[in-house]
Amino acid sequence: MKYIVTALKWRPQTFEEVVGQEHISRTLKNAIQNNRIAHAYLFTGPRGVGKTTTARILAKTLNCSNPNNGNPCNKCAMCASFNNSQSLDVIEIDGASNRRIEEIRTLRESVKYAPTKGEYKVYIIDEVHMLTTESFNALLKTLEEPPDKTIFIFATTDIHKVPPTIISRCQRFDFRRIELNTIKNTLKKIADAEKIPIDDKSLTIIAKKADGALRDAEGLFDQVIAFCGNNINPKDVAMMLNLIDDEIYFSVSDAMLQKKFSEAFQISQTLYDNGWNFVDFLNGLIEHFRNIMTVIIRKNTDLVESAEIFYAKYLSYADEFSEADILRILNYLNRTQYELKSAQNHRLKIEVALCHLIGLEKTAVISEVLQKLSSDNNSSQKKKYADELDNSVKKNLSEGHKSELFQSEIKNMVLNEPNGNENINFITRNWIRFIDSVNSEKFTLGSHLLNSNPIEISDDKILVQLETKDDIDIISGNKSYLTCLQKKSEELFRRKFNFEFTSNPQITIEKKTLPIKTNNVISNIGEDFSDEENSIINAIINELGGKEVNK
Repeated sequence: MKYIVTALKWRPQTFEEVVGQEHISRTLKNAIQNNRIAHAYLFTGPRGVGKTTTARILAKTLNCSNPNNGNPCNKCAMCASFNNSQSLDVIEIDGASNRRIEEIRTLRESVKYAPTKGEYKVYIIDEVHMLTTESFNALLKTLEEPPDKTIFIFATTDIHKVPPTIISRCQRFDFRRIELNTIKNTLKKIADAEKIPIDDKSLTIIAKKADGALRDAEGLFDQVIAFCGNNINPKDVAMMLNLIDDEIYFSVSDAMLQKKFSEAFQISQTLYDNGWNFVDFLNGLIEHFRNIMTVIIRKNTDLVESAEIFYAKYLSYADEFSEADILRILNYLNRTQYELKSAQNHRLKIEVALCHLIGLEKTAVISEVLQKLSSDNNSSQKKKYADELDNSVKKNLSEGHKSELFQSEIKNMVLNEPNGNENINFITRNWIRFIDSVNSEKFTLGSHLLNSNPIEISDDKILVQLETKDDIDIISGNKSYLTCLQKKSEELFRRKFNFEFTSNPQITIEKKTLPIKTNNVISNIGEDFSDEENSIINAIINELGGKEVNK
């Protein structure tokens, strides 16, 4: 028996068999049953999601001798001739190879003739966006007023290339990307029918690689069978498709929990040995922590797109990370993703990034130490906790990360300066509070202020150093951002500043300074601290607002 590829052998023959496009199938079925047939349809969407298949089912149903609830019977002579590509009343045209005006003129001439056997004459033009401008113009009049019993069905992956004059004359249907679980279930049914054993993890790898296209998934399925035979396993599937094994992402998150720095270099070596792309690895790692975030917030794996074997592992992270942890991690990974594009040595960049991730302190550690400082009456224990806090804060600052939870708790420990004290030292010490306040109202604006520093104040102007020129362009070009900054400066500093920005790290401007007061900085901690202990915590608070973070 002749071999037929899966995509053709299992091509849907009824509307119910078209997966992932129920909204379109239902509309077309109802239109057929109620005899509300349009003269032109436009199917648009990503590749491999069922546009041409749906067009063929619609054409077959319209000419079926015994339609059944809006579906073709697939038994009558008309259905048989269509399935054997022998129907003269259904004409399929490839828009890419018949794009010239001469072919469209020929089509216009053939439209004049009535159907031979069926009730309708149906023209299916695939990749219609490939037609030339002249061809579209030649088609306009025929499309607007086609002869009776003539129907056009257009399919395209690039709707923006189709002229609005054509779109306005058609009923438009937008096809969706097919969900990962839908692709997995469809492949599982095919595998069971073909008596090919395959596990959920292998199906997940294939479905992810297909990226929402069922036709691509079926093609990959054929490749996997050719490579593995009837002994399909995830390791061979990943090797054949050159995909990164999801296990490596769990190695990263486990290493972060265990503070196992050596794992960073082992992961880098594994990526290098397998020839995996470092950019793809970083994209997958961001998706991995996104999955962890959904589990932390929702307490379930409903929104996790992964193999079922990993669901329990993701749930186990719910109590290991906090929302603040994941936000800091994702923020760092997104910045690293941007920097990786211009990095000359991708492997080195990834190794450094992984070491930073593994070295991150959990926000829970900082909050617990703060709580112990407030409740413990033992002086020696307080000294120990203060040392822990000192080390934890310095570690996070040196990595370029500031804990949102720590900031919200620490700002209550800093007393306001007297009214009228608008010197640069006061603003510097309270700069983290200012960023927190901005972040609470405009999160995107707050993200551009990370690692920023106030440089100089002069009259009603304040000069702020930002990390990149892109940050300057984004903030300066957004009027609502500037308004928010003025509002927040008036609330916190009692002065409505006009903000100016620079990204030059070498800038040296004489600052307006006054001596920094430290004798009344600490509150809500306890009054029985020694001078030495107070000085330690005062130093920590000053570091949070300072420019120099590596002591």
